[in-house]
Amino acid sequence: MTTNLFKQETLVSREDRMKSKQQNALVIWFTGLSGSGKSTLALNLNKVLHDNGYYSYLLDGDNVRLGLNADLDFTDSGRKENIRRIAEVAKLFIDAGEIVLTAFVSPFEEDREQAKNIIGAEHFLEVFVNTPLEECEARDVKGLYKKARKGEIKHFTGIDSPYEQPQNPDIEIKTNEKSITECTVELYQTIRTKIK
Repeated sequence: MTTNLFKQETLVSREDRMKSKQQNALVIWFTGLSGSGKSTLALNLNKVLHDNGYYSYLLDGDNVRLGLNADLDFTDSGRKENIRRIAEVAKLFIDAGEIVLTAFVSPFEEDREQAKNIIGAEHFLEVFVNTPLEECEARDVKGLYKKARKGEIKHFTGIDSPYEQPQNPDIEIKTNEKSITECTVELYQTIRTKIK
């Protein structure tokens, strides 16, 4: 299928782009249950990065599923393909010298590892937003847990589909123990040495 395709090399390298933006390209991969605070944390970190002169972009799970991945379902195979596509898009942003924040449940360890391999380990930072299921259900900001418990949503992570917690995340954040502001500051301080 790919026998007649050839990678087009560019005249401007990733290193050139990073140098002109005065930053290191990095994917900050947020993973955690629905309602854990992934998107809120990513939104806040993206704003802090912007306010401090960094070039960053947020790929959010719902936004991507409303467009690029609108054809995918929430079965295991649909979830795997969702993460693969996101990793490929993030890789393009990395080539552009950007800092990419991705906020996806990404429930399977194998898929997160594949994402890291696609993007490149040197440009990949896994952030586990470790919030207990009970807390995520109590928040239930989108009403999804209630629907899943009633059987109105199938294959919902944490209810009738598993979430494989990262065993060795680069960063672990507990949004049930600190405010989003505190978590954002902690995360920004941690990543600054990697992006400058």
